[in-house]
Amino acid sequence: MKPQEIIPLTGYQKLVIFLLAITQFTVILDFMIMSPLGDMLMKSMSLKPAAFGVAVSAYAFSAGISGLLTAGFADRFDRKKLLLFFYIGFIAGTFFCGLANTYTQLVAARIITGLFGGVIGSISMAIITDLFSLQQRGRVMGFIQMGFGASQVLGVPIGLYIASKWNWEAPFLMVASLAVLIAIAILLKLKPVNAHLAVQRDKSAFMHLWHTIQKRKHRIGFTATALLSIGGFMMMPFGSAFAINNLKISNDQLVMLFMVSGVSSVVIMPFIGRLSDKVSKVRIFAVASVWMMIMCVVYTNLGPTPFWLVLIFNILMMTGVMSRMVPSSALTSAVPDLEDRGAFMSINASLQQIAGGVAAAVAGMIVTQSSKASPLQNYDVVGYVIVVISILSIFLMYRVSNMIAQKSNQQGAAKMEEAVMNEGV
Repeated sequence: MKPQEIIPLTGYQKLVIFLLAITQFTVILDFMIMSPLGDMLMKSMSLKPAAFGVAVSAYAFSAGISGLLTAGFADRFDRKKLLLFFYIGFIAGTFFCGLANTYTQLVAARIITGLFGGVIGSISMAIITDLFSLQQRGRVMGFIQMGFGASQVLGVPIGLYIASKWNWEAPFLMVASLAVLIAIAILLKLKPVNAHLAVQRDKSAFMHLWHTIQKRKHRIGFTATALLSIGGFMMMPFGSAFAINNLKISNDQLVMLFMVSGVSSVVIMPFIGRLSDKVSKVRIFAVASVWMMIMCVVYTNLGPTPFWLVLIFNILMMTGVMSRMVPSSALTSAVPDLEDRGAFMSINASLQQIAGGVAAAVAGMIVTQSSKASPLQNYDVVGYVIVVISILSIFLMYRVSNMIAQKSNQQGAAKMEEAVMNEGV
């Protein structure tokens, strides 16, 4: 296969990548911190796995509902203003999480955070699609998705340390304080993103939402994202509880585990991003998915394990998870046209969040624990379910890739026909 040409990034594009990456860092950290705090929360509030699954999925479900409600308006405003509006709401919700004293208050605070935080990713994706060509998006997604790894390298270990010194609420206050500074940077440095306003045709938000859902290519993209999210979210909520109670690692080792896994993500993501701009994105996704399936089955069947071996398994599993996120995000971003991007990304993010909420809730029903310190049971069943879902994801991502190739060919033919007509004139 002939390598594709690498298009360089401008100075402003690099600034946009940085701003969106650190924004994603805080949003992902806010969601990610629930997993490592899981064991601490379950013990301090005497929660069963099902109850903790509800606390995790509350964010996801509210984020999904919010995305659907705002999808019709997503292409009717400057994307910078939308980003700031929802980011400020996210900051307020995260502060409320840090002030929660009971389980009910925590769930309510997670719902508020999800209503605003769940839309930020879709707005960022729309900005990326507007400002970067498809040949650049693999690298862009690689850097943006580094927020996932950075949250594990910096955010999660620091959050766990703060939680151990004070209480579990403290990490949320830390995230909200950092997000305030980032919001100021976005306000001052990001230029308006409003080229899509010139090509809007739908007069009402509802009609715009309906026209976006109505398109078959969009529905295929939505389904692929939903399945991808279910597979990705099922293991996450109980990762720390499994590591401590089944693999028998300590709380100090848990901090190191998240840090090392995060470092591996930070190293892998830019490499995969650049590689996906050179070769077939869907092939990289397929290979990474198969690798992740193998590692999930192995990992979820482990018992008490030496810490160094747990580290290796986590790095190998994280390699598969991260290596499929970059190409799948780049492929999905190419599905909608300019006038539909905001709505498509909002609906796509909503389905992603709802699917993640379903995954967390289902995992909470599958996994059981007889006492606070006893091993989790049926975690291996979660691994097998992920395998089935991942196989379906590969099939759907191939369909998305074929749609994009057809769209590119049609656009190329149209440009060629226009050039011929201009020469004739």
